[in-house]
This record gives sequence, C-alpha cells and structure tokens, in this order.
Amino acid sequence: MSKKPPKIDRSKVRTVPARRRFSKVKRADEATPYESGRSFASFLDGLPDILAARDLRLVIQATARAHKRRKTVLFGFGAHLIKVGLAPVVVDLLERGIVTALMMNGAGCVHDLELAMMGRTSEDVAPALDDGSFGMARETGEALNNAIGAGHADGLGMGEAIGRAIVDGPYRHKERSVLATAARLDVPVTVHAAIGTDIHHMHPGADGAALGATSHRDFERLTGVVATLQDGVIFNVGSAVILPEVFLKALALARNLGHKVERFTTVNLDFLRQYRPTVNVVERPTRKGGRGYSIVGHHEILVPLIAAGVIEAVENPS
Repeated sequence: MSKKPPKIDRSKVRTVPARRRFSKVKRADEATPYESGRSFASFLDGLPDILAARDLRLVIQATARAHKRRKTVLFGFGAHLIKVGLAPVVVDLLERGIVTALMMNGAGCVHDLELAMMGRTSEDVAPALDDGSFGMARETGEALNNAIGAGHADGLGMGEAIGRAIVDGPYRHKERSVLATAARLDVPVTVHAAIGTDIHHMHPGADGAALGATSHRDFERLTGVVATLQDGVIFNVGSAVILPEVFLKALALARNLGHKVERFTTVNLDFLRQYRPTVNVVERPTRKGGRGYSIVGHHEILVPLIAAGVIEAVENPS
C-alpha cells in the first residue's frame, strides 16, 4: 500500500523580494498608443519591444544595415507571395536596390507570367481537377516552355530565361513582373524547379532536359550569390521544402569552395513554423555567426510592413 503524500504547509513558503527578481518584461518595453498623423517610422517605434514585434524591428534593422553597407539581400519566396498581390512590393524593393538577388520556386513563374500576360491568375483547382482541365491553360504552358527551351539553347538559367521572355513579349502588365524587373535590372533571379510540380510540366512542350539544365544553372548561380552573403540577409517567404533545401546545399557548396559565409541574418516568414525552414534557414546556417528569425503571419501583411520599415530606415534615418 502506498504511503500518504506529505501534508503541505504553505506557512513555510520561502519568498524572494520582487524587486530583486529578474523580470523579462519592463515598462520601457510596452507599446506606445498610436496617435493620428504620426509617421510610419514612429508607428514601428511604438510597437512593444517584445517577442515578434522586437524581431520585426530587428529584421528591418538588419536589412537596412545590409543595404547601407552594400551587402547581399537575397529574397526567396514561394508562389503564394505572387498570388496574394505582393509582386509590386518586391518590384519596388528591386528598383530601389534594396533586394539584390531573388530565388523562387517554379510555381512562382506561372503566376508572375499570367499576371503580366492577362492581369489575373490562380485557377480554382478543385472543380478543374474534377473535369481534367486543371493546369491546362494553353498560353501559359506554351509561353513558359518556349522561354525555358530558348533559355536552355542560349545557356541561360530558368529565371533569366523567363524574365527575358516577359521583357521581350507582348505583355501589357510586364511592369509589375518580378521576373521581368530582375531581368531588366540584371539582378540575379534563380528558379528551382522540381519536375512534375508545376503546371507547364504537363504540357506537350515541356522538355525535361531544358527544365533540368536551366534549373541546375540557377543552382550554380544561387551558390555564387550565397557565397557573397557575409553580413547580408536572406529571406525565405512561404517555401516549406524546396527553397530551404536548395539554400542549405548552396551554402554547403559555397563554404566547401572556401568562401567565408559565417555571419549573416536569416528570416523565415510563413503562416506557421515548419521543420525545414526552421532548421535549414533559421537554425543551422547561423550556427557560426549571425542570427535567424522566424515570424509567423500572413505574407500580405508582414512583407509590406517589413518593406516599408526598411524604406523608412534607409531613406529617413533617425
């Protein structure tokens, strides 16, 4: 039979002075209520200096600092960023010279091209899958596969090939295209495709050799960008698998070839924390120096907030 537990006598509790106890939150950390007419910079300053709000400010500071020192700011993103209307924000950061390189997955090309071509994108997958029409938009498949094929013949990477095709093509909305802007400004833009993941892979014009060769050239080009990442910043916006894996291999290759890439800032933005972005972007790459941040939230809110904060810090330093 088990023994009875001891009777607890709270009169013998040992207390400590509250003022001598360590406290993680201080009055100075609290938010400042917003007042009409304040600047955006003062709004950011008014956020609490706690948890994600603190991280948001530190990410903005790191990006602005990298820009001022002419260091690499590598902006990686999945297709969702384009689909939620953020291409103009990225284009603006490219035009300002704040973002110095891009990496993206293959699906991002689909939506970027369709918006440039006809001003709309993103089909309703469920009913289209039911009737067999999902991913079968003729002009989209032809344009992407033709661009990739021509790029392969010219020794280009996939990002540059598609960007060139949009710049040279009869597209009414090319000014809001991330790929076209990168091509026009000669900013490195790399596309990392997994065969079978993107709708144009289903079309008759898809050439596996061209897809593989152009994407592999982009991996080598990305490694060259990552080799310059010391004291810079890398963002991963919404890619759960492809970009975290590709970035880690590019970093490993750059270090293996003798490039010093030890102290830099990594930033992951997504709806929730996932394994590969957490370990391959935030944690593992910064073990030798720098710092990684993971901020959870909607891209359509977080990305414009960070972009505006960086622009304020760069153009109106306090």
